[in-house]
Amino acid sequence: MKRLRVAVLYGGRSSEHEVSLRSAYSVIKAMDQNKYEIIPIGITKDGKWITGELAALLGTNEAMTLGNKPILISPDPQSNADLNIDVIFPVMHGTNAEDGIIQGLFELAQIPYVGCDVASSVLAFDKALTKTVISLIGLEQAKYVVLEKNNYQAGIKEIEEKIGYPCFVKPARQGSSVGISKVLSSGDLEKALKMALNYDTKVVVEEFVQGRELEISVLGNKDPEVSLPGEIVPGADFYDYEAKYITNNCRLDIPAKLSQEQIQAMQQSAISLYRALGCKGLARVDFFLTQNTGKFYINEINTMPGFTSISMYPKLWEVSGLPYSQLIDKLITLALER
Repeated sequence: MKRLRVAVLYGGRSSEHEVSLRSAYSVIKAMDQNKYEIIPIGITKDGKWITGELAALLGTNEAMTLGNKPILISPDPQSNADLNIDVIFPVMHGTNAEDGIIQGLFELAQIPYVGCDVASSVLAFDKALTKTVISLIGLEQAKYVVLEKNNYQAGIKEIEEKIGYPCFVKPARQGSSVGISKVLSSGDLEKALKMALNYDTKVVVEEFVQGRELEISVLGNKDPEVSLPGEIVPGADFYDYEAKYITNNCRLDIPAKLSQEQIQAMQQSAISLYRALGCKGLARVDFFLTQNTGKFYINEINTMPGFTSISMYPKLWEVSGLPYSQLIDKLITLALER
């Protein structure tokens, strides 16, 4: 049987370059080489696209370029004939990866790819736009303020009046908790805003929600399925980049200890947002379960969640009855169907 030629794309110029390499390693390791001919494509931190020896491509930025050859996926479909790629799996996170830019290239190249299309990637990656959609479809979320870089200081009064302290300051278009700060007092607010604005020209400031951090995985195109939910019990003050990928000092409770009614409420909300944004393939939806009211607040949605050995997305599907390797098969099938 002819194997599908799958280009696994990873790395890139985002602040989540290293996370992407870890995710790609796990994905490639889980792929059945009797079914797939794997074409590893690494993108260096300075934007060079290369292919060659897998071990080098998953190493440092210097190792990626050593002894490997350049490769190009062109927006001209005719120019890609020699590559003979059946499907692209972009195991990439952050800017130039989840934000619709690279999906636009795949659309122009007319190559099937895993994950959300251009429009849904744009909407889901921008936390401010996602919050607008959440409001329009009537789901619960924390109070928030959106500020632009050119006049962010004018919004400080609104933050203090509408949200207060503690609050969270986030770049609107980043992932993996990059650039996020928990602000406890007015003295730290401007510093947090400036840090977030190093990563984006737009920031979202949210009220602090006292409650449990929960996540749920969604999979599918027209008829999406949802996993059982999981709970993150952070070892740090909040579930930041270091806790996710470096120290691993948090606990994942999978499945989360919730009633059947609570699970169903989470699953329905996750599917509602997934459909409202027009998502395809996969996404992970993050929630807070408030301590005082018992309400579910949607925090955000990730269209290419982490696929590392400790990532919640594949772990949730494993406990829901879909092992890692079968999850990869399903994602590739969904890409080809779409």
